[in-house]
Amino acid sequence: MSVLAHWFRLIQIAVIAFAISAGASFAQQNDPGPAIGPETNLPLPRFVSLRAGEANVRRGPSLSHRIDWVFTRRDMPLQVIAEYGHWRRVIDRDGQGGWIHYRMLSGARTVLIEAENTALRARPETSAIENAILEPGVVARLGECNPDWCELTAGGYRGWVPKNQFWGVSDGEIRD
Repeated sequence: MSVLAHWFRLIQIAVIAFAISAGASFAQQNDPGPAIGPETNLPLPRFVSLRAGEANVRRGPSLSHRIDWVFTRRDMPLQVIAEYGHWRRVIDRDGQGGWIHYRMLSGARTVLIEAENTALRARPETSAIENAILEPGVVARLGECNPDWCELTAGGYRGWVPKNQFWGVSDGEIRD
């Protein structure tokens, strides 16, 4: 290899190394963080509830798109994963969903009990007294949350439930 070819190869390696390090630095400085909805400027994904007792779930974000099915449970928790105009793409706890008009959704937070015989406890401790027992499928209003427990209200009862026994909150979510 000639001296000129050797120097040319070293310069190529230096340029590539600089580009890689500059790109990594640029990516760290411009980390977008959590996604923000283009219509609402609210975080994506986020949890909401069904405002209406019946809401059409469409294949796309307009009235001209086919209705795939109908959600029929008022206050059911849903997760918004995308936004387009007045439409929100939502999924339920099974990952099924589609596009719903934003007026069919509420910011009121609810959760869906998943575990059998879920104890609603007086304090966020496993040894605390049980206020009630909730069955799978019960929809409860969401209150305060710490890293492991959330306060729920259902059927006139209020108490604390571990996060792993229901669907409708993010793992690290804390609410005051």
